[in-house]
Amino acid sequence: MDLGLSGKNVLITGGSMGIGKACAHLFAGEGANVALTARTVATLDEAVEEISAGSEVQVLGFPGDMTMQEDVDRVAALSIDNMGGVDILVTCAGSSPGGLIENLTEEEWHSSLNLKFMGYVRAMRAVLPHMRDRGSGAVVLVVGNDGLKPTYWETTAGAANAAGINVASSMAEQYARYGIRVNTVNPGPVNTQRWDGLEKAMARDMNVTQEDAHDFAVSSIPLGRIAEAEEVADLVVFLASSRASFINGAHIVIDGGQRKALMDR
Repeated sequence: MDLGLSGKNVLITGGSMGIGKACAHLFAGEGANVALTARTVATLDEAVEEISAGSEVQVLGFPGDMTMQEDVDRVAALSIDNMGGVDILVTCAGSSPGGLIENLTEEEWHSSLNLKFMGYVRAMRAVLPHMRDRGSGAVVLVVGNDGLKPTYWETTAGAANAAGINVASSMAEQYARYGIRVNTVNPGPVNTQRWDGLEKAMARDMNVTQEDAHDFAVSSIPLGRIAEAEEVADLVVFLASSRASFINGAHIVIDGGQRKALMDR
C-alpha cells in the first residue's frame, strides 16, 4: 500500500530511541524527510546516522529539551528552514515515573507533567500555526493507554496522558478547518529502554525480581506479550498518512487488549 508519504517532511520529538526512532525508520522508508529531536546528543547522532544509512531522504537531528519552549521553538524553526516546512508532527518525547501515590514526590509529579504533557503542548504550539498557514498537516501524539485506562501504579503518567488526550481532542476540533488532523496512539507496555526502567521500578515496589515483574505485565495482556516499538510505529505512520485522511480526533489503543492493572497479580 502506497501511503503517499514520499517527499513529506516529518518532525519527531523523542526520536533518538524507542518508538520515536522506530517511527523515523518507517517514515524514511516511505520516502519522507525526517527531523529528529532529543535531549541526548550522542544517541541523537547515532539515530541520525543509523536512519540515514542507505537512505536517499533527508535525516536531520536537532538537540532540544521539550521542557523549554525556547528549545522547542528553535527545533521547529530549524526543521522548517532545513526541510522547507513540516507536514507531520509526531510527539514521543517524555517519560513518567511509575509508583504508588504515597511514594511519589511533588517533584516527580511536576517533572512528569512538564515533560510528558507540556512537552507535547509546546510542540503543537510551535508547529500548528505553521501547518495552518500551509493549509494542511497531520499530528500524531504517542500517549500511553493509561490516559484512557487508569492504573494505580502509573498515576503520574496517567494524569499527563489523560491531559494530552483531552488537548488532542480540542486541537482536532480547532484545526480541522485548516486541513490539519490531530490523533493519538495509545500503547500499553512496549519493548523499549524506558520499559526496562519501569520494570525495574515495578520489581522494587512489588518486592519481586524484574523477571517476575515482567511476567505480571505480560499476564495483563491477552496476547501474552508486550508490543514491539515497530508495531506502534506502523500505526503512527498510517495515521499520519493520506490513507487516514478522514481520521481526526481519534484515540487508538494498541495494547494487545490489556484489561487489568500491571500490578494486579
